[in-house]
Amino acid sequence: MQNTVHFILQGKGGIGKTLVSTILAQWIASKDVAEGQQPLRCYDTDQENATFSRYKAMDVKHVPVMTDSRTIDPKRFDALMIDILEQDGNCVIDNGANTFSPLMGYLIENDCFALLQESGRKVYIHTIVGGGDTLHDTAMGFVSTAKATNVPLVLWENEHFGLLQSVSGKQFIESQTYADNSARVVGRVVLSARNADTFGADIKKMNTARLTVNEVKESDKFNVMEKQRIKVVFRDLFEQLDKVQW
Repeated sequence: MQNTVHFILQGKGGIGKTLVSTILAQWIASKDVAEGQQPLRCYDTDQENATFSRYKAMDVKHVPVMTDSRTIDPKRFDALMIDILEQDGNCVIDNGANTFSPLMGYLIENDCFALLQESGRKVYIHTIVGGGDTLHDTAMGFVSTAKATNVPLVLWENEHFGLLQSVSGKQFIESQTYADNSARVVGRVVLSARNADTFGADIKKMNTARLTVNEVKESDKFNVMEKQRIKVVFRDLFEQLDKVQW
């Protein structure tokens, strides 16, 4: 994987954008090390909840791209684009719910996706669809993102809010909503809802401490079984990411 730019975009808050960013960043970083690539660069544009930037091991740069009036600050956003373009390597950009609409509008207005592609970057948008009560809103976010750009999409199915199915029992990926946009999807990653008392608690402990998998391995704050369960979760997620048609 070389010169890829990954935008994590979904208009609904609290749906797992930062979780996806941290998982994706750790997977890409592992590839970069194995392949001798330039170090991964990570950015957090969330104006209010810059959680991604608190993962010290990932050296995330916080770039608040919005003004107090909730519009995109051209100078800050241009600086972000220039920073991405100035050197080769892979990039992950985490975007908050509050920046979704203005940021998407600015990216489209300035034809930024094409600029990145013309510079030799492969661009991907990672969009999250959640289950349960979040399904409708996040599915509409998936549709609006798919219709707004021609950028390849990676669909993350977050089961932590419930299964991704309608009241009739039809799975989201069986719906007409998904079928109408499925040609744009180059891969799917399922965030499975595992046992909340074991796997769930361990992942929460890891995320609360803002640690990476490698840091957990070396930490004396996690016992052997906690480390094992976290290893199982990330092995599954990394295997799914390996199957995406990058």
